Amino acid sequence: MITSRDNEKLKLVRKLRNRRWREREGLFVSDGEDLLAAGLEAGRSPVDVLVAAGSGIAGAEVEPRLLDAASALGSGSRAIAIWEIPTAPAGEPPRVYLDGVSDPGNVGTVIRTAAALTGARVALGPGCADPYSPKAVRSSMGAVLARPPARAAFAATPAPRLGLVAHGGADLDAAIAELAVEPTLCLGAERSGLPGEVVHGCDATATIPLRGPAESLNVAAAAAIALQRISSLAVAGVGD
Repeated sequence: MITSRDNEKLKLVRKLRNRRWREREGLFVSDGEDLLAAGLEAGRSPVDVLVAAGSGIAGAEVEPRLLDAASALGSGSRAIAIWEIPTAPAGEPPRVYLDGVSDPGNVGTVIRTAAALTGARVALGPGCADPYSPKAVRSSMGAVLARPPARAAFAATPAPRLGLVAHGGADLDAAIAELAVEPTLCLGAERSGLPGEVVHGCDATATIPLRGPAESLNVAAAAAIALQRISSLAVAGVGD
């Protein structure tokens, strides 16, 4: 049983909270039994699993207080897993593109939402948060392992492309139907939106109408609405 905070496995877990170390080692950490289960269900094999002594979970047992100290969860954890950062399959182009989305919680949530609603992978453009940071991994609920995102330029995403803009775009359903085939959904940062060159490169733009005082939606909420409509209209055969 691991009884020292200076144990090499615990030291690696703490180092992997830092993006520089994740990129250097090609590894990242997940906190919690649910994310461990999600990774295993996705067919991934963890590099290592550290578990609270007496928990009954398979892995290297650690004194619970030490595991809690290494965890990024405020409530502590009974299981911490170390994984290799997966590579997105080259033959499966992403169908969601994010540009400048710097909040890791939003990045993780969009990855999870895209996987759940359309099975799509996400491409991360300039200025996007690291999808393997603790907050992004937790927000993705393991989708970063099941449907790993790719770092890609806008030009590398498949056409047709539908850009979500805060003002002046077409009706969402009408824009999806007019494109006739399932588009790549493009979203930008909540405050600044998509860059002008990305908007101009899209085949269509759409705006989600707001009835309340808010000027815009959270990017993850906007992605969920648009992906649900894309999925529903594809099933209904609209635009065929």
